[in-house]
Amino acid sequence: MKKIYYLSTCDTCKRIINELGITPANFEMQDIKTEKITAGQLDEMKDLNGTFESLFSRIARKYKELDPKPSSESEYKKLILEEYTFLKRPVIIVGKKIFVGNTKAVIEEAKKSIK
Repeated sequence: MKKIYYLSTCDTCKRIINELGITPANFEMQDIKTEKITAGQLDEMKDLNGTFESLFSRIARKYKELDPKPSSESEYKKLILEEYTFLKRPVIIVGKKIFVGNTKAVIEEAKKSIK
């Protein structure tokens, strides 16, 4: 399976999609704003990546407004399912490998797996 969870309005996601040559012809593409992430999809991401916390974006604008901050796996999961901006993005799945976020190192590793 090749899939990317992304935000179509995010310039960083657009740049990464272009850089990696991701198209609907070679990847299943899910815009998380228009097609919500399901609990099953999030569980799959967690199984591949280890924790819900590792999938959670602390740079989301809404994170600053949270009080109290999440402190358990169930809270991270609940928040990601309720608000798409809490998913660190993009999330790229290639087979049994997952690449979360937009750091240069993550994108380079994704690039190697896609080719």
